[in-house]
Amino acid sequence: MTSTPFPVSSAARTRRRAAAGLAGVAFLIIAGCGKEKPATPPPPIVEVVTVTQQDVPIYMEWVGTMDGGVNAVIRPQVTGYLIKQNYREGDLVKKGQALFEIDPRTFEAAVDEARGVRAQQFARYETARANLARVKPLAAKNAVSQKDLDDSTGTEQSTKAQLESADAALKTAKLNLGFTHITSPVTGIAGIAKAQIGDLLSPSMTTELTTVSTVDPIKVYFNISEREYLKVAGERTDTSKQVPLDLFLVDGSLYPHPGKFFVLNRQVDASTGTFKVAALFPNPNNLLRPGQYGKVRATMAVEKGALLVPQRAVTEIQGKYLVAVVGADNKADIRPVTVGERIGSDWIISKGLQPSDQVIAEGTQKVRTGMTVSPKPFAADAPAAATPAKPGDKPAAPAPESKG
Repeated sequence: MTSTPFPVSSAARTRRRAAAGLAGVAFLIIAGCGKEKPATPPPPIVEVVTVTQQDVPIYMEWVGTMDGGVNAVIRPQVTGYLIKQNYREGDLVKKGQALFEIDPRTFEAAVDEARGVRAQQFARYETARANLARVKPLAAKNAVSQKDLDDSTGTEQSTKAQLESADAALKTAKLNLGFTHITSPVTGIAGIAKAQIGDLLSPSMTTELTTVSTVDPIKVYFNISEREYLKVAGERTDTSKQVPLDLFLVDGSLYPHPGKFFVLNRQVDASTGTFKVAALFPNPNNLLRPGQYGKVRATMAVEKGALLVPQRAVTEIQGKYLVAVVGADNKADIRPVTVGERIGSDWIISKGLQPSDQVIAEGTQKVRTGMTVSPKPFAADAPAAATPAKPGDKPAAPAPESKG
């Protein structure tokens, strides 16, 4: 006979569950008492740099294009065949030096013809003048009529006018003959010829023969914005003083000869919103040529005793600039600062720091105000752009701006 298990009441089951829960809690309490408390994390390691104070030149920079002071476009002034090229392309040519020659035979014949016509007119004029000289005394004695005097006077004046016309024709023929020798109007660098020996040249041809550019001094054109113009015009009330200009070539080298401002265009270019400016740079060795590019740097002022920090030490949040400073007790302090000009990889701090302050250049994202940190020296090289450049130095590229 099979036995039936004794039925368990719901109250008994509830008591068993409660006892099991109390046993689990007791086990967790006992297990927790056996563990150690978590260790306090060490202070974050940050790299700090001392705020430096020095005299700093304030620069403005633009990209410029070089061009000749005078770009003389050489074109033929008469029609004829090109028979000679008298210069080597790319060389320095002198003012008045012959560059090309056109076949002169047609023009020599025209000069001879004009000279013959002039001789005929001169003979006629001399005859008329002599005839008038004979008639005048006779007319005064009424030996000839007034009509004879008038005819002689008119003939003399007519032949004189014809002689003057013949003189002009002879002068024109000589000028055309002279135009067969095409010379340089300036001293400069002559470009590659665009015509070959045997080509038929004429004043109406669409292409020039070549171009001669004066390159000493050479012009450097660049554009400045309206904001830059207003800043420069407002700061420099004494226009008699020239702003020193430096020129950096495409290889980064500093051109050894400083330049000066030459001209500011009369109006703003409506398409770009900028003024066109030209500067002059000495070019005694003809190193610079039209079409080259370079960076023009103007030393606008020198800020005395400026405070400098690396740009990466400055954090910008919603238009406000913040710097983390480490005190003597190694506690961090987040300070608002007022920034000035950017100098290379550094930033001028106008307000908010002292020369002896230690600012965090690396690790600012780890700290909060009042937090203890473990400082060590900043590992980056000292910025070279904070000091004035010397001939041969290369301009330092600015470091990327630190954003909050």
